[in-house]
Amino acid sequence: MTPSKGLAIMPSPKLEKWFTVSILLGPPLIFIVIFYFLPVALTIAIAFTNMDYRFQWNFIGFKNFERMIKDPILPKILMNTLFYVFATLTLFNVGYGLLLAIFTSFVPPKFGNTVRLLWLLPRLSPPVVYYLLWLGLTNPYPYGLINYFLVDVLGLKEYADVYWIYKAPWAVIILANGFVGASFGMLIIGSAIKAIPIDVVRAAKVDGAGMFRMIKDIILPILKWPILFVTAYQTLSLLTSFEYILLLTDGGPGFYTTEVWALYVYHKALSAFGGFEYAYGAALSLILVVLGLALSILYFKIFRFREMILEPKIEV
Repeated sequence: MTPSKGLAIMPSPKLEKWFTVSILLGPPLIFIVIFYFLPVALTIAIAFTNMDYRFQWNFIGFKNFERMIKDPILPKILMNTLFYVFATLTLFNVGYGLLLAIFTSFVPPKFGNTVRLLWLLPRLSPPVVYYLLWLGLTNPYPYGLINYFLVDVLGLKEYADVYWIYKAPWAVIILANGFVGASFGMLIIGSAIKAIPIDVVRAAKVDGAGMFRMIKDIILPILKWPILFVTAYQTLSLLTSFEYILLLTDGGPGFYTTEVWALYVYHKALSAFGGFEYAYGAALSLILVVLGLALSILYFKIFRFREMILEPKIEV
């Protein structure tokens, strides 16, 4: 007698599908839960306690938020934050990024690629190295490049002792952050320009449209969605970024001159100067999240996001 062969047990298609999905999505979902959802839940929980450097968990309700209402510094910090975000966003992250994207898309490819590479250097540089470069630009004469040019080239000796980080701190901060942020807008919007069908551009040229008319009536309307993405993303990025402000001015000079909300959270929660007030810092960070959501919704209204996604798509 021949030995009987065991019957192969075939998994059901549904079980096999769920097994495949769990293998592919399981690890990233675990990381998202551990490094995103748990920290968010922990931050919310800490915001309703009086936790400090002793790591005590005493529930105090909404007292941290009541403290925010009475905090005399917060109105100034909120205005600093809004000024910093919208000035950097308008002048560089969206405005200059859009100009760079258009310029590098309509020049010879080799020259355009070189310009893109040069504008990526600030983003690729480590923050401390980038900070040292700005010190080399803004230091007093003869160590600062700006003052060296003003004194030795233009003969303006009254600028010899000017330290620009103290003389014009907001200008230095916006320029330093803007040179980094403009590269992101340049890449995203530039990629969208490259995706515009060449037939559309050729048809516009045949109809007699010049460069300005083509940009105004054809390219910019097509770029509405990429510009919305860059605007929303860079707003959230600027709301939470403070490393260059910390390195350049640390919120000064003077009385909270350049202190923004994210830097204030850092000073309150993570520095000895603020007393390691983790609970108050967590409550402040929740307000920052609400502010970011409110601005994102505002952008969706301004850009008419619902109309953008409901526009009929005509394929040629």
